[in-house]
Amino acid sequence: MPKHSTIPLMRAWNSWSDRPAEMVFLPLGVRITPVLYSTRSKTTSAIEPRHNPARLGRHAIDGSLIELETDHTGTTVAFSTTKTDPFAVCGNWEGTVSAEWGLRFWLTLAVSADGGEIGVYDGGSNTTLLKVGTRFVAVVTAQAPVHVTGHATIEALRADFEENGYFYTATRSDEAPVIALRFNLEMMRKGGYAAAVADSAELAIAKARACLVEDTPAQIPYAQTGLFPGSLDAVRDVVAWNTIWDDTNARPYTAVTRIWNLGKFAVWYNDQLFAALLSCVFDADLARENMATAMASATPQGNIACIVTSNDAWVDRSQHPNGALVAWQLYQRTGERSMLTANYDALARNQRWWWENRDPGAFGLLSCGTSDVGEGLYKGTAFGARNETGMDNSATHDEAIYDPVTRTLSTFDLGLNCAAALDAEMLANMATVLGKHADAQEFTHLADRCRTLISETLWDESRGLFANRQRNGGFVRSLSPTSFYPLLCGAATPAQAARLLEHLSDETTFGGDFVLPNATRNDPAFADNIYWRGRIWPNVNYMVWLGLRRYGFTAEASKLASQSYALFMSSWSKDRIASENYNAVTGEAMDQGDTDPFYIWAALLPLMAAGEIVDFDPWSGWTVRNTGQDLSIGPMLSPAGTLHISVDAAVLSMTINEKLVLQTDLQAALSQIDIGDGRFVCSIAPVANDGFIDLPGMTAGTVAIARLGGNDIRHDTSAVGIRVEIAKSAQSQRLEVYFSSQDAQMAPRRP
Repeated sequence: MPKHSTIPLMRAWNSWSDRPAEMVFLPLGVRITPVLYSTRSKTTSAIEPRHNPARLGRHAIDGSLIELETDHTGTTVAFSTTKTDPFAVCGNWEGTVSAEWGLRFWLTLAVSADGGEIGVYDGGSNTTLLKVGTRFVAVVTAQAPVHVTGHATIEALRADFEENGYFYTATRSDEAPVIALRFNLEMMRKGGYAAAVADSAELAIAKARACLVEDTPAQIPYAQTGLFPGSLDAVRDVVAWNTIWDDTNARPYTAVTRIWNLGKFAVWYNDQLFAALLSCVFDADLARENMATAMASATPQGNIACIVTSNDAWVDRSQHPNGALVAWQLYQRTGERSMLTANYDALARNQRWWWENRDPGAFGLLSCGTSDVGEGLYKGTAFGARNETGMDNSATHDEAIYDPVTRTLSTFDLGLNCAAALDAEMLANMATVLGKHADAQEFTHLADRCRTLISETLWDESRGLFANRQRNGGFVRSLSPTSFYPLLCGAATPAQAARLLEHLSDETTFGGDFVLPNATRNDPAFADNIYWRGRIWPNVNYMVWLGLRRYGFTAEASKLASQSYALFMSSWSKDRIASENYNAVTGEAMDQGDTDPFYIWAALLPLMAAGEIVDFDPWSGWTVRNTGQDLSIGPMLSPAGTLHISVDAAVLSMTINEKLVLQTDLQAALSQIDIGDGRFVCSIAPVANDGFIDLPGMTAGTVAIARLGGNDIRHDTSAVGIRVEIAKSAQSQRLEVYFSSQDAQMAPRRP
């Protein structure tokens, strides 16, 4: 019977398992698993990143192109797969480096199905056929295998190689649960295969053969060139490679990393939120799946659990409440109300839980804690309480004392309170859209109260920044970049914000070539260079960048984005490493043994760089910036459809669903963009020179209203449509163009 038939069709064939070279047709549970054998070491490799080197290359979200290479005992093999249609996949391999005689280095394609169905190999037609339920899967290879063996499992195949060597033939078989098609790199240094699914054996075989004949190297155009090249490509590849199948819960999700995990599945609340944010750049379905995975950790008590794995569940604690921020950003990027309705109830319960359980003195500010529920590891300890910040070993907790009576730490945590204030603000936005007006008032009040208390209570005037503080005493000594989080939630006064900026460039605190360190450079903890004691964390950089953008500190935000991009690319462009964290002195990724090399939130660093060109944030909405530099970025999602932006000779062009909808030579930011049937609306940042905005495909006769800053503005027919001339201005201006004709569509309707 079909295993997982509800998976979106275009993603059915994909790299779903913890073996990245293994292709899985998820609806039937059919697997094509490369297994390598080295006579030199007498060992096999199923290409599992936790045990075998794997350089993960390009990966389309839908699996239409996947590339990687692996090393086994010094021999390097490159793999690639492409899809000709949703039911067919073509794969290729090439031995690029040999460390032993190719005759003795074997590459095997193991064909199997999760239900243990018997595969049948026909040597006359060089076809392996599987029947799963009423469907057939055919696998053909470009060259006939040297020989074919049969096994009960992949592990049995590997044991056969490791116990009997490459020259053993006693396990030859044409029928078995695992059919092993064996090749060697002397005779088949390059090879290929095709697999296809159909409702008859003849159709499956014909489709597989056609796929093999038609197979040509797939090309994915670069997603970002010119300014910050490769940023969007990196986001795509990190998301796609980390998207796997959770068999325990029968769901797809984007894991923290496919390389390191705890048990059969593992969900950290905040990490899963960032996975949703990153995946929504390309695929709304995947974003929904990731948010559903995050919300599945909601507890009967009200909080969303800190982590849930196949081994443990930390239901006694949560993590920073960033869920409403991400849900609102998903809504902004897609325009889909369902992004709010699906997540609102769990997020609202979570927000209320914080105030009921983590404000022991009812002062109005939160402290981290661990409730008396569940059986999670570290429950009822100071370390368990610190987990709620995510910054588990941060020096900002060194002075915090755990109170077993209130089950909280003794400090008001700055980052936690800023996250809670922002969460309440975003929940108010969500409630307003959903028509929950009483909730909107409740959450607006919570956000306002929390912002005021942060500004008045957690501002350290002597140091000119925000800091953690003892509930009944003074400020703690150690700092982290959460000192900038009051910008994110809007708690900093203008004077406080101005003083905060000084620390961005102060090399005794947070400045330097590599930023932002998670301990100030003058703190003894900085030298530890262990996790949150001195290293750079992508999720923190992203939050600070958002806060700078909120306060209009555009130059500082751009500098942070540029530095974050350079930090990421230093290890990505050469070694394809997307690091969990980075050294704040050298910028190195893998100098510290606890760092994961392919972590989901590493992609927030290139996302910041892409966001310097086009972004969707809670305060500026859909924003596009023309810096005058040549570039190309896209495709990506937008509320109007699939978006692509290019700049050529200082003219920015925007296409939606491959239709040109805007051109402008204004070197400025267009924000709060609203494109729909019969309208184009945006805010134009101050511009230093006269310029134009062209709306292609329109004529002057179709314009009903054209206003700039509330005043009528002249519009003329241009070579491509209508043109609005924009004079230089030191003020932001709102442009509104509405069309009278029912045929005047600024963008095609979303499919």
